[in-house]
Amino acid sequence: MHETITLQTNQREELIDITEAVRGILEQSRMRSGLVNVYAQGATAAMMVQENWDDSVQLDVVNLLRKVIPPGVWLHDAQDGNGDAHLKAGLVGPSETIPVINGQLGLSRWQNIFFCEFDGPRSDRRVVCTLISDPDE
Repeated sequence: MHETITLQTNQREELIDITEAVRGILEQSRMRSGLVNVYAQGATAAMMVQENWDDSVQLDVVNLLRKVIPPGVWLHDAQDGNGDAHLKAGLVGPSETIPVINGQLGLSRWQNIFFCEFDGPRSDRRVVCTLISDPDE
């Protein structure tokens, strides 16, 4: 089963919590056991499972990546000025896979699923959510 989550981003770099949208897709599927994969479509976006308690961790992620991969110094910047966004997306990675246990996302209390925007703002970002059911279910 595939569903697409569509979202809008508001900043050049930000992490957006999509956990409830993924949880809603899982609930509609009625799947009890298996895997949920979330995949960011776009070469300048990524997915991350990260702490959800407050915004500080998400801001720390963005600030770390800004320090490690600064804008304006990459060969690709000559094309469209977003070389750093491509590198950040590649480093973080386009997908995350979460186990489904008894019909629930197998996240810990402090984990949520985040869409990582590195080249925003964008009016149409998409995350493909793929559910793979346990064949014995």
